[in-house]
Amino acid sequence: MSNKGYFPSQVVSDAEKASYEYGLSVAKAIEGEWFGKETNNDRYKANQAEFHKLRLYARGEQSIQKYKDELSINGDLSYLNLDWKPVPIIPKFVDIVVNGIAERTYDIKAYSQDPAGINQRTAYTQSIMRDMNTAQYSNAVMEKFGINLYENDPENIPETTEELEIHMQLDYKQAIEIAEEQALKVLMDGNQYDNILKRVYHDLTVIGIGAVKNDFNTSEGATVKYVDPANLVYSYTESPFFDDIYYCGEVKNIPINELKKQFPHLTDEDLSEIQEQPEQSSYQATKHGTNSTDNLDSNIVTVLYFNYKTYANEVFKVKTLGSGGEKAIQKDDSFNPPEDGNFVRVSKAIEVLYEGALLVGTKKLLKWELAQNMLRSKSDYTKVKLNYNIVAPRMYKGKIESLVRRITGFADMIQLTHLKLQQVLARMVPDGVYLDIDGLAEVDLGNGTNYNPQEALNMFFQTGSVVGRSLTQEGDMNPGKVPIQEIASGSGGAKLQSLIQTYNYYLQMIRDVTGLNEARDGSTPDKNALVGIQKMAAANSNTATRHILQSGLFLTTELAHALSLRISDLLEYSPTRDAFIQAVGAHNVATLSELSELYLYDFGIFIELSPDEEEKQLLENNIQMALQSNSVELEDAIDVRNIKNLKLANQVLKIRRQKKTARDQQVAERNMQVQAQANAQAAQQAAAAEAQKEQLAVQGKAQLVQVESQAEMQKLQMEAQLKFQLMQAEAQIQARLRQMEIEAVQGREEYKEDRKDERTRIQASQQSELISQRKEGSGPKTFESIGNDILGEGISLDMFGPNV
Repeated sequence: MSNKGYFPSQVVSDAEKASYEYGLSVAKAIEGEWFGKETNNDRYKANQAEFHKLRLYARGEQSIQKYKDELSINGDLSYLNLDWKPVPIIPKFVDIVVNGIAERTYDIKAYSQDPAGINQRTAYTQSIMRDMNTAQYSNAVMEKFGINLYENDPENIPETTEELEIHMQLDYKQAIEIAEEQALKVLMDGNQYDNILKRVYHDLTVIGIGAVKNDFNTSEGATVKYVDPANLVYSYTESPFFDDIYYCGEVKNIPINELKKQFPHLTDEDLSEIQEQPEQSSYQATKHGTNSTDNLDSNIVTVLYFNYKTYANEVFKVKTLGSGGEKAIQKDDSFNPPEDGNFVRVSKAIEVLYEGALLVGTKKLLKWELAQNMLRSKSDYTKVKLNYNIVAPRMYKGKIESLVRRITGFADMIQLTHLKLQQVLARMVPDGVYLDIDGLAEVDLGNGTNYNPQEALNMFFQTGSVVGRSLTQEGDMNPGKVPIQEIASGSGGAKLQSLIQTYNYYLQMIRDVTGLNEARDGSTPDKNALVGIQKMAAANSNTATRHILQSGLFLTTELAHALSLRISDLLEYSPTRDAFIQAVGAHNVATLSELSELYLYDFGIFIELSPDEEEKQLLENNIQMALQSNSVELEDAIDVRNIKNLKLANQVLKIRRQKKTARDQQVAERNMQVQAQANAQAAQQAAAAEAQKEQLAVQGKAQLVQVESQAEMQKLQMEAQLKFQLMQAEAQIQARLRQMEIEAVQGREEYKEDRKDERTRIQASQQSELISQRKEGSGPKTFESIGNDILGEGISLDMFGPNV
């Protein structure tokens, strides 16, 4: 049953949606919307014609009939002998845009967003933060006891929260994320996606829309294919990203043998019947841009492949068991339990995707079935993605705008101007000369030779000189005194210059409309313009075409996300699983262990685009300024240059600069401390040296005093010894003297005694003599000396006493 828009109602049972009749209704509704010959609304044919025209302009091969109609007179071109070949102006600008964008490299980054990946990332972040918070304590323990308390490498521990964020974006990568990125790279390289993307960029530039298709089959695994936008059919949308369409497909012309290969259930009778369908020829003619069906191959058939998005009901019979538990049993959506039973009906609506194939122009539905490998994000199982990814960045109300469409009118005017230039050049005549025969007749050279017109022309062309007479032979004024004059045909030159200005005007209009200035194409660079100004102009041109680059990156991101979901199917169901794992492992053996569990994870995909030349130059300027000011090390500059994300690169440069400044300040403070310590140590050493000097001086003085005292002591000792010896000598002398004195005394005494005896004897003799004398009359004689027994004053024996 069809609704107002020809499409059958979606509010029907799942069994009815899966029926052949329902699929045929959907297919015919799509065909009616795009090939509506009954309503004269053939959108497919209109798109084919429009895109074909734009592609011809992009190749410089547009139709020349309009130019002939412009220059002909009632269709008569017999008087025009012109080169009608179009001037290839637009291909130059298309190549500049496409080649410039295709040079931009990118990396596909996978971000694990399932609970397991998030928990692992959170645990790592918390571990890093613990190390950051306990860094001072851990360093102290390491220094004193040699025990490492860090949970991570101490060399890679961030110091600030901002540095931690950059560390998580640049340095932290889970093994499962690396495996996912490698798997995506293998899939895209295997499907030659770089070549597909270049074709998509060309479509975005020329016709304003690009599309790719991803699919999965058990023989090839996940595949990526280019889709010609001219063959697309899709539901009406106003979104440039086609995110709200519910059906999408493409029309293909395929040979009968390929049809049999794709749909083996077709019999030979079916194939013969398909070949004989009259409508097939007309659609093939539309496909080839012609109305003639005479030269078309009867072995080619036109098939509409499409995806149709609808919803299905997941119904469960929930039964209450005797133990009090519940048991869920899946049922179809027609299940309706009685109200008094011990079980209830639980249902949930989810999006589903049907795949169909229709022979265009017939009621032969080749395929209608529920898609086997639907793209469902693990984060939202109720949603399903179409196999087609489409983008048209400048679409409004369903009308698609492109870069080439903007400039086709100016290209037509350039072509007309070029044809007019050919006309002017064809009608221009060279400059001539005017020869006055009467004036030549009046010329007499005077040497007898003839001065005829031929001689005058030869002389004029070879020397530029002319011989003439100002007076006639009669003496009158000669009006032909200059017999040869040049005739300048200047009217053609002015027209030619005007047409050249017109040509340049429309060429400049193309540059103004597209934003592709002279600095971008390098056609007329100003020799006086600085290099920086040229680069700024080229950067402005890049800005004018940035929407094409962003559209291509959007398609790449959506495709990578779809392939990420396809990888789960490939690893879980495809017989090519082992071959795929080996292909990935050949690039990165470390990911082999993770690949077997890759389908259990859910990833977010984003594109990291390498900076363009202008962005690289801005970053390089910052790096050079930092290097010149000694704010960063050369190793830091190398690390920053390797970061493709310009924002992250500048953040890393800022952090490295701050860390370098902090390190330099610490080094300066440490140098100041070392210098202060050195100064203090030097002062201390000087003081110690001075003290030591003073101590040495004191010690010297003390030693001198000691030496002097010792010398004095020795002197005293020697003096004492000498005195002792002297005293001994004196004592000996005194003893000797005493002995001598004693001996002298004794001798004297003895002498005295002797003398006494002698005297006594003498006295006795004398006495006897005296007596005898007395007896004879004379007195005794005295023998004592008078005054001669004294040594004299001042002379005593005290001088021989001991010295004190």
